[in-house]
Amino acid sequence: MEKPSENTSVRVVCPKLVFERSETALQWLVGSSLLPPPLTIISTFRCIHTLPDGSPDYQKESEDLRVLLLKGLDIIGALVVRSSNFESNASEAIVLARKLAKLLSNGENSDGQEMIGAVADVNSSDVHFFVPGSGNAPKLQSVNSVVHEEDPQKFVWERCCLLRCELPISLPFYYPINNQSDMERTFLSATEAIVAKFRDSQVAFMIETTNKVSMEIPQCLILRGKELTFDTDVSNIKHSGEDVQDSAGKPLTCANFCMKSESASASFSIENADILQVSVLLNTSEKSTESSAPVAEYIPGLEEARFSVAEFKLEVLCYAIKDFPITFAVSKLIIPGLVDQLNSMKKTLLPDLLMQHPQLRPYHFIPPGFLHPITVIYELNYGETEMKQVDVRRSLHLRLGLPFDRPLLRIANAFDLYMMKGSSRGSSIRKGSYLLKDVHVGIPSSGVSGGIVSLAQGSYEYHHYLQDGFDDSGWGCAYRSLQTIISWFRLQHYTSIDVPSHREIQQSLVEIGDKDPSFIGSREWIGAIELSFVLDKLLGVSCKVINVRSGAELPEKCRELALHFENQGTPIMIGGGVLAYTLLGVDYNEDSGDCAFLILDPHYTGNDDLKKIVNGGWCGWKKAVDSKGRNFFLHDKFYNLLLPQRPNMV
Repeated sequence: MEKPSENTSVRVVCPKLVFERSETALQWLVGSSLLPPPLTIISTFRCIHTLPDGSPDYQKESEDLRVLLLKGLDIIGALVVRSSNFESNASEAIVLARKLAKLLSNGENSDGQEMIGAVADVNSSDVHFFVPGSGNAPKLQSVNSVVHEEDPQKFVWERCCLLRCELPISLPFYYPINNQSDMERTFLSATEAIVAKFRDSQVAFMIETTNKVSMEIPQCLILRGKELTFDTDVSNIKHSGEDVQDSAGKPLTCANFCMKSESASASFSIENADILQVSVLLNTSEKSTESSAPVAEYIPGLEEARFSVAEFKLEVLCYAIKDFPITFAVSKLIIPGLVDQLNSMKKTLLPDLLMQHPQLRPYHFIPPGFLHPITVIYELNYGETEMKQVDVRRSLHLRLGLPFDRPLLRIANAFDLYMMKGSSRGSSIRKGSYLLKDVHVGIPSSGVSGGIVSLAQGSYEYHHYLQDGFDDSGWGCAYRSLQTIISWFRLQHYTSIDVPSHREIQQSLVEIGDKDPSFIGSREWIGAIELSFVLDKLLGVSCKVINVRSGAELPEKCRELALHFENQGTPIMIGGGVLAYTLLGVDYNEDSGDCAFLILDPHYTGNDDLKKIVNGGWCGWKKAVDSKGRNFFLHDKFYNLLLPQRPNMV
């Protein structure tokens, strides 16, 4: 092994580097060749496609990563897990990474790209890093300095920004009815024509800033195809007079469209990242150098044909250095991103051209532990609980090292770029987002001495009487409790459906045959059993029901309720008698039997004033028997407790 040079180092900013310590594990190291040295590991993806001999299936891996990885992020190495011979195994890791990088770059510039070979010791927590020797030295150098950034978010986003391009495409084509191979050929030819258009001189790209910025920053710029550079070698891109320039004669860069974040107190994160919007325009009115009369060409069909339209909705994100020329950002990031996403969708559409066209849509996610977004293309013709879609998400969880017992990559988890801080292009407010959330936080203690508090896990919205201008006073408390429970499932991303209205709840019960059609629009009460039916129909959520014959028996259920909050964490609906409540927690002393119930009361009719709600006792701890001997739960009434079960799902 060659003696390490003094400046051989690697920077690690990802929170989690090693997913598992198994000698069959292989992980791709993700960074950006555009960042300043040393090589920086921003994230790591597990290799999940292998051949029968255990080697990576590079074709499938590259197809996945073309979609997942933002343009501007690259494979900069690989990590293997071994017990010895670290240098030789690091050399193998670099060879593997180069093969994948070559496929992802379509063979461009991968041989000379710097790479990291990382070896995790299977017997310890050590990770050994190696890089190729300098000059013509064939041997590896051991990395003598590993830099761990104190503020990874700042490092990743202080000098970089996001570029976003959304492009809907309607692709019309004719195909012979009796010749499927001709249909496929016609479809492929049409998509190839679109790819060629991206680099046509008549295509223009409009760059806008989406942030609220000062008047000194350009608000809009239009680049024509002939102004772009398509040099395949990044190192050949020069900040020269050939670039689009500002009024002072300096090349326009991405930084010209970004906020000036020079303050030491500036917050750097994906939520605060600068976003440049890129729109694709086709210039059909450019003046021709030659005058000519309009011409129509008629080409008769040789056999019976059918007309079809393939719909694409492209949406690419790119990770760009702020000091990049804007022409380079478009030609080397945006255009290849559009091409890769179009090709990925084309491959999915091709087998089903004669069937109903798949509804493909890209979504962007920031999974826990990741500093940058990833992109996933989902098929919307099927529900999210359809097994094929579940398998897709499960494989993504495996690749990203995410747990398999909670939804992190469902559509409800996708983030809206225009709702991020600083964006001036905000979309309409999501239904229910104006409601108070987590109103129990910070309320006074229960008064139970030596008790153990068990609470609902996660966030919920407070639904109560008279909200949304709907008068349900006197009959809608169970509906409101159900809405609060469904809001919990929404906010924990188990579903993307809107919280249903009273009428929609009634409609669900009619559709499953539990109620007659006359029930819709009525003011009839519902109870725990009806709530369980609706949760099952709308969310696929199962429920456990506890029956007690009298309110006096409820304290006896505290141990079981505490276990529910600790293991399931969902809010509970208490129904029966004449009232319905939402239960958010219990405080229980197992030795003395003393207990209290954290009640969220849907019978509140005022405005959403948190102080008024808490001070009025509409959300607070209730003792089964208070200091004056009064019973909160009626002893002459039965109660049903609905305990929704947290789905074990991705």
